[in-house]
Amino acid sequence: MAIAILGVLVVVIAWATVSFNRFVAQRQTLDNSWSNVETELSRRHELIPNLVETVRGYAAHESDTFRHVTEARAGAAGVSGGPEAHEGIENVLTVELRHLLAISEAYPELRASAAFLDLQNELVTTEDRLQAARRLFNGNVREYNRRVESIPSLLIAKLARFPKRSYFEIEPSATEVPNARRID
Repeated sequence: MAIAILGVLVVVIAWATVSFNRFVAQRQTLDNSWSNVETELSRRHELIPNLVETVRGYAAHESDTFRHVTEARAGAAGVSGGPEAHEGIENVLTVELRHLLAISEAYPELRASAAFLDLQNELVTTEDRLQAARRLFNGNVREYNRRVESIPSLLIAKLARFPKRSYFEIEPSATEVPNARRID
């Protein structure tokens, strides 16, 4: 009887250790995938001043739009932390970038500018990479949260304080320019 109890105890301890280690690995994966999202967000923030200056050269009277984009970019670049901290300001930045890109629709000479086209292509690539990194991060969050909420790993999550993580939800892409111009 003692051997059976000892055997069960060994199995439970082994399971708890494996489960704990898997949570640690998943947490590291989440941190790494969030770092990839932050890298793409930084890349996006670095492109914006050049894009604003290029558009300003062709549409100087759109000062409100430039100010809105610059303020949103400054706010987004100054945020640190997890997805919850970034979501709101990144959504504002996405909307403002869309308005900036919509200006190009009214200026054919801007759309023909090699500098603008290069920056716009770089922004499209960055937006695509950002969305891919976000999808990977959210997939990792989904798997981690599933384990945090599932029995029996729920027990280890509660005991070892592995909390649920938040998804990162932002507007689809700043490069999807709306047809209508903004009226302030």
